[in-house]
Amino acid sequence: MRINTNDNTLKRNYIQTYQRLIKEYEQVKRKEHDEYKTVGAFYTAHGTCRQTFLKYYARYKQSGEDVMLLLPGKRGPKYQTRRIDLNIERLALEARERGCNKYEIHSILKAKLGHKAPSPSGIYNILLRHNKNKLSVKMQETKRQIIKEKAGELGHIDCHHLSKDMIHGDKKRYYLVCVIDSCTRIAWAEVVEDITSLTVMFSALRCFNYIAEDYNIKFAEVLTDNGPEFGPRGSKNKDQHPFERMLKEMGIKHRHTAPYRPQTNGKVERFWRTLNEDLINGTDFDSIEEFKEELVKYLLYYNKLRPHQALDGKTPGVFADSCQRIT
Repeated sequence: MRINTNDNTLKRNYIQTYQRLIKEYEQVKRKEHDEYKTVGAFYTAHGTCRQTFLKYYARYKQSGEDVMLLLPGKRGPKYQTRRIDLNIERLALEARERGCNKYEIHSILKAKLGHKAPSPSGIYNILLRHNKNKLSVKMQETKRQIIKEKAGELGHIDCHHLSKDMIHGDKKRYYLVCVIDSCTRIAWAEVVEDITSLTVMFSALRCFNYIAEDYNIKFAEVLTDNGPEFGPRGSKNKDQHPFERMLKEMGIKHRHTAPYRPQTNGKVERFWRTLNEDLINGTDFDSIEEFKEELVKYLLYYNKLRPHQALDGKTPGVFADSCQRIT
Protein backbone atom coordinates (compact mmCIF):
# COMPACT_ATOMS: atom_id res chain seq x y z
CA MET A 1 0.00 0.00 0.00
CA ARG A 2 1.41 3.35 -1.03
CA ILE A 3 1.57 6.01 1.70
CA ASN A 4 2.04 9.52 0.46
CA THR A 5 1.40 12.35 2.86
CA ASN A 6 1.70 14.90 0.06
CA ASP A 7 -1.61 13.94 -1.59
CA ASN A 8 -5.13 14.41 -0.20
CA THR A 9 -5.87 10.73 0.49
CA LEU A 10 -5.28 10.93 4.21
CA LYS A 11 -7.30 14.13 4.53
CA ARG A 12 -10.15 12.67 2.50
CA ASN A 13 -10.25 9.48 4.61
CA TYR A 14 -10.18 11.51 7.82
CA ILE A 15 -13.09 13.70 6.70
CA GLN A 16 -15.16 10.73 5.50
CA THR A 17 -14.62 8.89 8.80
CA TYR A 18 -15.74 11.89 10.83
CA GLN A 19 -18.77 12.50 8.60
CA ARG A 20 -19.85 8.87 9.15
CA LEU A 21 -19.34 9.20 12.92
CA ILE A 22 -21.33 12.43 13.02
CA LYS A 23 -24.19 10.81 11.10
CA GLU A 24 -24.29 7.86 13.51
CA TYR A 25 -24.00 10.19 16.53
CA GLU A 26 -27.03 12.21 15.42
CA GLN A 27 -28.99 8.97 14.90
CA VAL A 28 -28.13 7.89 18.44
CA LYS A 29 -29.21 11.27 19.81
CA ARG A 30 -32.55 10.92 17.98
CA LYS A 31 -32.78 7.29 19.25
CA GLU A 32 -32.98 6.03 15.68
CA HIS A 33 -29.80 3.93 15.62
CA ASP A 34 -30.35 0.17 15.39
CA GLU A 35 -27.23 -0.84 17.31
CA TYR A 36 -26.30 1.92 19.80
CA LYS A 37 -28.93 2.91 22.32
CA THR A 38 -26.78 5.47 24.21
CA VAL A 39 -23.98 7.86 23.26
CA GLY A 40 -21.76 6.07 25.78
CA ALA A 41 -22.10 2.87 23.79
CA PHE A 42 -21.37 4.83 20.61
CA TYR A 43 -18.10 6.25 22.05
CA THR A 44 -17.01 2.87 23.38
CA ALA A 45 -17.68 1.02 20.13
CA HIS A 46 -15.65 3.48 18.05
CA GLY A 47 -12.92 4.06 20.65
CA THR A 48 -13.63 7.76 20.51
CA CYS A 49 -12.86 10.29 23.24
CA ARG A 50 -16.08 12.07 24.16
CA GLN A 51 -14.38 15.46 24.72
CA THR A 52 -12.44 15.37 21.45
CA PHE A 53 -15.40 14.20 19.37
CA LEU A 54 -17.71 16.90 20.78
CA LYS A 55 -15.05 19.56 20.14
CA TYR A 56 -14.90 18.70 16.43
CA TYR A 57 -18.66 18.19 16.25
CA ALA A 58 -19.37 21.65 17.73
CA ARG A 59 -16.78 23.25 15.43
CA TYR A 60 -18.33 21.51 12.41
CA LYS A 61 -21.89 22.61 13.24
CA GLN A 62 -21.03 26.18 14.20
CA SER A 63 -19.20 26.70 10.92
CA GLY A 64 -22.17 25.66 8.81
CA GLU A 65 -20.80 22.13 8.34
CA ASP A 66 -17.42 23.11 6.92
CA VAL A 67 -15.70 19.73 6.44
CA MET A 68 -12.19 21.25 6.56
CA LEU A 69 -12.70 21.97 10.25
CA LEU A 70 -12.88 18.24 10.87
CA LEU A 71 -9.15 17.98 10.17
CA PRO A 72 -6.92 18.06 13.27
CA GLY A 73 -4.87 21.21 13.87
CA LYS A 74 -1.10 21.24 13.78
CA ARG A 75 0.57 20.17 16.99
CA GLY A 76 3.74 21.54 18.52
CA PRO A 77 4.83 24.95 19.70
CA LYS A 78 3.19 28.02 18.25
CA TYR A 79 6.38 29.80 17.24
CA GLN A 80 4.51 32.88 16.11
CA THR A 81 3.27 33.57 19.64
CA ARG A 82 6.45 32.48 21.45
CA ARG A 83 8.76 34.70 19.45
CA ILE A 84 10.23 37.50 21.56
CA ASP A 85 8.86 40.96 20.84
CA LEU A 86 10.90 42.88 18.26
CA ASN A 87 11.28 45.89 20.57
CA ILE A 88 12.77 43.63 23.26
CA GLU A 89 15.15 42.17 20.68
CA ARG A 90 16.18 45.69 19.70
CA LEU A 91 16.96 46.61 23.33
CA ALA A 92 18.96 43.41 23.77
CA LEU A 93 20.98 44.07 20.61
CA GLU A 94 21.65 47.68 21.63
CA ALA A 95 23.03 46.48 24.96
CA ARG A 96 25.13 43.89 23.11
CA GLU A 97 26.67 46.63 20.97
CA ARG A 98 27.90 48.18 24.22
CA GLY A 99 29.71 44.92 24.98
CA CYS A 100 27.27 43.54 27.58
CA ASN A 101 27.06 39.77 28.05
CA LYS A 102 23.78 37.85 28.32
CA TYR A 103 23.63 38.19 32.12
CA GLU A 104 24.23 41.95 32.01
CA ILE A 105 21.64 42.32 29.24
CA HIS A 106 19.14 40.34 31.33
CA SER A 107 19.78 42.66 34.29
CA ILE A 108 19.28 45.75 32.11
CA LEU A 109 16.06 44.44 30.53
CA LYS A 110 14.66 43.25 33.85
CA ALA A 111 15.07 46.75 35.29
CA LYS A 112 13.06 48.13 32.35
CA LEU A 113 10.58 45.35 31.60
CA GLY A 114 10.16 43.42 34.85
CA HIS A 115 8.79 39.89 34.36
CA LYS A 116 8.59 40.41 30.58
CA ALA A 117 12.39 40.38 30.28
CA PRO A 118 13.69 37.22 28.55
CA SER A 119 15.95 34.84 30.46
CA PRO A 120 19.72 34.79 29.84
CA SER A 121 19.27 31.70 27.63
CA GLY A 122 16.54 33.51 25.68
CA ILE A 123 18.87 36.48 25.24
CA TYR A 124 21.60 34.14 23.99
CA ASN A 125 19.16 32.83 21.35
CA ILE A 126 18.51 36.41 20.22
CA LEU A 127 22.23 37.06 19.91
CA LEU A 128 22.76 33.78 18.08
CA ARG A 129 19.95 34.57 15.62
CA HIS A 130 21.59 37.91 14.78
CA ASN A 131 25.17 36.54 14.76
CA LYS A 132 26.02 38.58 17.86
CA ASN A 133 26.82 35.65 20.17
CA LYS A 134 30.54 36.47 19.95
CA LEU A 135 31.91 39.90 20.86
CA SER A 136 33.43 41.74 17.92
CA VAL A 137 36.56 43.89 18.33
CA LYS A 138 34.36 47.00 18.25
CA MET A 139 32.14 45.63 21.05
CA GLN A 140 35.19 44.81 23.16
CA GLU A 141 36.51 48.35 22.72
CA THR A 142 33.12 49.80 23.65
CA LYS A 143 33.07 47.56 26.74
CA ARG A 144 36.31 49.16 27.93
CA GLN A 145 35.00 52.69 27.54
CA ILE A 146 33.12 54.63 30.19
CA ILE A 147 29.48 53.73 29.77
CA LYS A 148 28.15 56.41 32.11
CA GLU A 149 28.65 59.94 30.71
CA LYS A 150 27.57 62.02 33.71
CA ALA A 151 29.03 62.17 37.20
CA GLY A 152 26.65 60.60 39.72
CA GLU A 153 24.72 58.65 37.12
CA LEU A 154 25.88 55.36 38.67
CA GLY A 155 27.86 54.56 41.80
CA HIS A 156 29.55 51.24 42.59
CA ILE A 157 29.54 50.07 46.22
CA ASP A 158 31.36 47.06 47.62
CA CYS A 159 32.89 45.57 50.78
CA HIS A 160 36.45 44.23 50.90
CA HIS A 161 38.01 41.85 53.44
CA LEU A 162 41.42 42.94 54.77
CA SER A 163 44.06 40.38 55.72
CA LYS A 164 44.47 39.66 59.44
CA ASP A 165 48.26 39.81 59.02
CA MET A 166 48.50 43.39 57.76
CA ILE A 167 48.16 45.01 61.24
CA HIS A 168 51.13 44.10 63.46
CA GLY A 169 49.95 42.38 66.64
CA ASP A 170 46.24 42.83 65.79
CA LYS A 171 44.40 39.69 64.71
CA LYS A 172 41.00 41.38 64.53
CA ARG A 173 39.18 41.23 61.20
CA TYR A 174 38.76 44.57 59.40
CA TYR A 175 36.88 45.49 56.23
CA LEU A 176 36.70 48.33 53.72
CA VAL A 177 33.48 49.87 52.39
CA CYS A 178 34.02 51.74 49.14
CA VAL A 179 31.95 53.99 46.85
CA ILE A 180 33.15 54.77 43.29
CA ASP A 181 31.57 57.03 40.69
CA SER A 182 31.30 55.11 37.42
CA CYS A 183 31.96 58.12 35.20
CA THR A 184 34.81 59.96 36.93
CA ARG A 185 36.31 57.08 38.99
CA ILE A 186 36.24 59.31 42.08
CA ALA A 187 36.49 56.90 45.02
CA TRP A 188 36.25 56.99 48.79
CA ALA A 189 36.51 54.18 51.34
CA GLU A 190 36.20 53.65 55.08
CA VAL A 191 37.59 51.04 57.47
CA VAL A 192 34.98 49.14 59.50
CA GLU A 193 35.10 46.27 62.00
CA ASP A 194 32.10 44.41 60.60
CA ILE A 195 29.89 44.44 57.53
CA THR A 196 26.47 44.27 59.12
CA SER A 197 23.78 46.18 57.28
CA LEU A 198 23.78 49.04 59.81
CA THR A 199 27.56 49.50 59.70
CA VAL A 200 27.66 49.40 55.90
CA MET A 201 24.78 51.89 55.73
CA PHE A 202 26.59 54.50 57.90
CA SER A 203 29.91 53.96 56.08
CA ALA A 204 28.31 54.33 52.64
CA LEU A 205 26.51 57.47 53.84
CA ARG A 206 29.80 59.05 54.97
CA CYS A 207 31.34 58.18 51.58
CA PHE A 208 28.34 59.76 49.81
CA ASN A 209 28.71 62.92 51.89
CA TYR A 210 32.45 63.22 51.25
CA ILE A 211 32.08 62.79 47.47
CA ALA A 212 29.17 65.26 47.42
CA GLU A 213 31.01 67.91 49.45
CA ASP A 214 34.42 67.67 47.76
CA TYR A 215 33.41 66.89 44.17
CA ASN A 216 29.75 67.97 43.95
CA ILE A 217 28.69 64.48 42.89
CA LYS A 218 25.33 63.14 44.04
CA PHE A 219 24.23 59.69 42.94
CA ALA A 220 21.04 58.80 41.11
CA GLU A 221 21.68 55.04 41.14
CA VAL A 222 24.05 52.58 42.83
CA LEU A 223 25.13 49.07 41.93
CA THR A 224 25.97 46.47 44.60
CA ASP A 225 26.42 42.74 44.78
CA ASN A 226 23.85 40.44 46.38
CA GLY A 227 25.35 40.41 49.88
CA PRO A 228 22.91 40.59 52.83
CA GLU A 229 24.48 43.87 53.98
CA PHE A 230 22.97 45.53 50.89
CA GLY A 231 19.50 44.07 51.27
CA PRO A 232 17.78 41.06 49.71
CA ARG A 233 17.40 41.09 45.94
CA GLY A 234 13.82 41.77 44.83
CA SER A 235 12.57 42.56 48.35
CA LYS A 236 9.26 44.45 48.43
CA ASN A 237 9.65 45.61 52.03
CA LYS A 238 12.75 47.78 51.69
CA ASP A 239 11.93 49.99 54.69
CA GLN A 240 12.98 47.19 57.05
CA HIS A 241 16.59 47.12 55.80
CA PRO A 242 18.92 49.98 56.89
CA PHE A 243 20.87 50.24 53.62
CA GLU A 244 17.75 50.04 51.45
CA ARG A 245 15.94 52.58 53.60
CA MET A 246 18.86 55.03 53.38
CA LEU A 247 18.85 54.82 49.57
CA LYS A 248 15.08 55.28 49.47
CA GLU A 249 15.23 58.39 51.67
CA MET A 250 18.02 59.85 49.52
CA GLY A 251 16.11 59.11 46.31
CA ILE A 252 18.80 56.74 45.00
CA LYS A 253 17.82 53.76 42.87
CA HIS A 254 19.35 50.41 43.88
CA ARG A 255 20.52 47.82 41.36
CA HIS A 256 22.05 44.41 42.09
CA THR A 257 24.66 42.61 40.03
CA ALA A 258 23.78 39.32 38.37
CA PRO A 259 24.33 36.42 40.83
CA TYR A 260 27.85 34.92 40.65
CA ARG A 261 28.92 37.61 38.17
CA PRO A 262 31.32 39.93 40.08
CA GLN A 263 32.57 41.38 36.78
CA THR A 264 29.24 43.26 36.54
CA ASN A 265 30.66 45.48 39.30
CA GLY A 266 34.05 45.48 37.60
CA LYS A 267 35.09 49.09 38.34
CA VAL A 268 35.10 48.60 42.10
CA GLU A 269 36.74 45.17 41.74
CA ARG A 270 39.52 46.85 39.73
CA PHE A 271 39.85 49.50 42.45
CA TRP A 272 40.44 46.81 45.09
CA ARG A 273 43.21 45.37 42.93
CA THR A 274 44.83 48.78 42.49
CA LEU A 275 44.58 49.52 46.22
CA ASN A 276 46.16 46.18 47.10
CA GLU A 277 49.02 46.71 44.65
CA ASP A 278 49.73 50.34 45.63
CA LEU A 279 49.13 50.34 49.38
CA ILE A 280 48.47 47.02 51.09
CA ASN A 281 50.52 44.19 49.55
CA GLY A 282 53.87 43.68 51.28
CA THR A 283 53.21 46.36 53.91
CA ASP A 284 52.82 45.90 57.68
CA PHE A 285 51.08 48.60 59.68
CA ASP A 286 51.75 49.16 63.37
CA SER A 287 48.11 49.89 64.17
CA ILE A 288 44.72 50.24 62.54
CA GLU A 289 44.96 54.00 63.14
CA GLU A 290 48.12 54.12 61.03
CA PHE A 291 46.40 52.21 58.24
CA LYS A 292 43.42 54.60 58.33
CA GLU A 293 45.76 57.58 57.99
CA GLU A 294 47.62 55.96 55.09
CA LEU A 295 44.32 55.05 53.43
CA VAL A 296 43.13 58.68 53.51
CA LYS A 297 46.46 59.85 52.03
CA TYR A 298 46.23 57.23 49.29
CA LEU A 299 42.62 58.10 48.40
CA LEU A 300 43.56 61.78 48.06
CA TYR A 301 46.48 60.75 45.84
CA TYR A 302 44.22 58.41 43.82
CA ASN A 303 41.57 61.09 43.22
CA LYS A 304 43.81 64.13 42.69
CA LEU A 305 47.24 63.01 41.46
CA ARG A 306 47.16 59.50 40.01
CA PRO A 307 46.56 59.42 36.20
CA HIS A 308 43.87 56.98 35.09
CA GLN A 309 44.21 55.07 31.83
CA ALA A 310 40.45 54.91 31.24
CA LEU A 311 40.27 58.72 31.59
CA ASP A 312 42.84 59.34 28.83
CA GLY A 313 45.59 59.87 31.37
CA LYS A 314 43.69 62.44 33.44
CA THR A 315 43.24 62.17 37.18
CA PRO A 316 39.71 61.49 38.47
CA GLY A 317 39.63 64.93 40.07
CA VAL A 318 40.58 66.77 36.85
CA PHE A 319 38.17 64.66 34.81
CA ALA A 320 35.37 65.38 37.31
CA ASP A 321 35.87 69.15 36.88
CA SER A 322 34.91 68.92 33.19
CA CYS A 323 32.26 66.22 33.57
CA GLN A 324 28.52 66.93 33.45
CA ARG A 325 26.42 66.29 36.55
CA ILE A 326 23.02 64.66 36.60
CA THR A 327 20.17 67.14 36.92
